[in-house]
Amino acid sequence: MEALPKGSKKLLNAWAFYDWANSVYSLVIASAVFPIFYGALTLVKDEDGKILDDTVNFLGFDFNNDTLISYVTAAAFLVVSFLSPFLSGIADYVGNKKTFMKFFCYLGALSCIGLFWFNMDYLWFGLLCYFLALIGFWASLVFYNSYLPDIAFPDQQDKISAKGYSLGYIGSVILLIVCLAMILMYDTFGFEDEGLPTRLSFVLTGLWWIGFSQYTYYYLPKGNKKEKLTKNVLFSGFKELRKIWRKLKEDKPMRTYLSAFFVYSMAVQTIMLIATYFGIEELDWGTTDSTTGLIVSILLIQLVAVLGAWLTSKASAKFGNIQTLIVINCIWIAICIYAYTITTPFQFYFTAAFVGLVMGGIQSLSRSTYSKLIPEGEKDTASYFSFYDVSEKIGIVIGMSTYGFIADQYNIRNAILFFIVFFIVGVILLFFVPRKRIVEQAE
Repeated sequence: MEALPKGSKKLLNAWAFYDWANSVYSLVIASAVFPIFYGALTLVKDEDGKILDDTVNFLGFDFNNDTLISYVTAAAFLVVSFLSPFLSGIADYVGNKKTFMKFFCYLGALSCIGLFWFNMDYLWFGLLCYFLALIGFWASLVFYNSYLPDIAFPDQQDKISAKGYSLGYIGSVILLIVCLAMILMYDTFGFEDEGLPTRLSFVLTGLWWIGFSQYTYYYLPKGNKKEKLTKNVLFSGFKELRKIWRKLKEDKPMRTYLSAFFVYSMAVQTIMLIATYFGIEELDWGTTDSTTGLIVSILLIQLVAVLGAWLTSKASAKFGNIQTLIVINCIWIAICIYAYTITTPFQFYFTAAFVGLVMGGIQSLSRSTYSKLIPEGEKDTASYFSFYDVSEKIGIVIGMSTYGFIADQYNIRNAILFFIVFFIVGVILLFFVPRKRIVEQAE
């Protein structure tokens, strides 16, 4: 098939559709069904739902169940943070970023399917599948994000980035509703085993991810072809990264923005990863079914996030990217302060609505703002985006490790307090990001 021109509507839509394909991982595995499934397996409760024991033995050591999953998550993100610059440098040099994107997509999707066999007897296998699914998801995003400046002009990037996130929220909500129906009405669907629909949700996630991604792969270009694959490619990849690093050191707008993004993204991503675990252990659900309540709150976040991404796109067009990001970070600070005090499901739902409103906005706008800061005409877009992704991943490693330590020594609620500090630092740094290049690129 003949390659579609940059800015083509069909090409932009095909790129954005990968969010529809892969976002089911973020919702079903990272946020909703798997955390509840993991909590049910690892927590011992009495008849009234009070937690009696939250200790898990893994590889001969006893861990708090939240601490164990947070450390596994942090370890996976640490691997991704090392893989991202290594692989994206090679992809830019050889020009086969679509091949890398496919590999990690399939790795993540097949690992989601592997979670079907997660149980306490083979805890290592379940955690390995969780570990590899996370690596597959985030590593594929390195290459997906790097396509943005290749397929869209600067004045299209905010809109198509927001559209991608919106498609992701809608698609993932559809699958979550299907999974929720199977889980809550398992006998209606003919399931005798109450736990089987939950495990089947992991299989459906992998199949959805693989199946719908084919539309994206059909239209995306292979990449910016440069050289043939040789034994020197590995070293050339590192040379490319060092060159980008030197450029960043001399590029104040990009350097300042990456610093701001590093600290506030650390808080945002950690909150998104631990929200369900917080709801399981810190709220008094009373007679309310906690599984239903948690999934309903996550659905609420996803639906509101569609509106949030759209509103953020409109706000950035009117007020500017940096100004809008500052306001969104201030809203996050208010959310954290309120979240520290909540104890009831209604308060959790109220908080979830505001999280959804700013979650989609800060992700889509952060991505498109960075894309606008990349020097015009730059070919090594994957290497540039690897720095963006590495900043995000290292931030998550720090965030999840800190969360795991505080949860182990104190409790989850106290961990919320350190998020506030990150958002404040992020706001301060954003004030020092020069707006000139962003405005010029948009024009």
